[in-house]
Amino acid sequence: MEYKIAPSILSADFGHFARDIQTLEAAGAEWAHIDIMDGHFVDNLTFGAGVVAALRPHSNLFFDCHLMVEHPEKYIEPLAKAGADSMSIHAEATPHLHGTLQQIKNAGMKASVVINPGTPVEFIKPVLSMVDMVLVMSVNPGFGGQKFIPETMEKVAELSEIRSERQLNFDIEVDGGISDLTIETAKKAGANVFVAGSFVFNGDVTENIYKLKEKLK
Repeated sequence: MEYKIAPSILSADFGHFARDIQTLEAAGAEWAHIDIMDGHFVDNLTFGAGVVAALRPHSNLFFDCHLMVEHPEKYIEPLAKAGADSMSIHAEATPHLHGTLQQIKNAGMKASVVINPGTPVEFIKPVLSMVDMVLVMSVNPGFGGQKFIPETMEKVAELSEIRSERQLNFDIEVDGGISDLTIETAKKAGANVFVAGSFVFNGDVTENIYKLKEKLK
């Protein structure tokens, strides 16, 4: 299984996004995790397709866009045009989950479904055969810097088992409280993509990404 580090730019310096995303790429990160929040689905308000478009010329990283929004279908075309590589939507955010995921695929992006800490895996079983990734929130969504919820790893393990039993091929991403102290727990549960924000950007970015990668060996 290929492991990927996906630093969250929510923790970057908002005044120097282009510089920071280039630093991530030089440090060996595979993905950039871009949190898009509308102030309704979660309280915080962050980036939109305009930021994705502005960053795209500065980086060859895989742009992993995590939408914490109501009506995620409205964002599909703008994000595809902006250069997003994948779009993760919350299972709780739309009554038309299957159709919205298919629209994302039709737009040329990878389609991912997200579940909050309180949402069971059972809720997304009907779409597991069509998704490219499942994102398991290991904190409650909305703000960076929160503490890792270890109980969420039971869902990662359950998804890993389903993936094996049904011979599916989706990535399992974990987002929230990932550091050099928690990444091994997520790896052992079955995750292969790790979102890290505060840990990466607090201090030397290159050194912190190296620490995470060392834990995955």
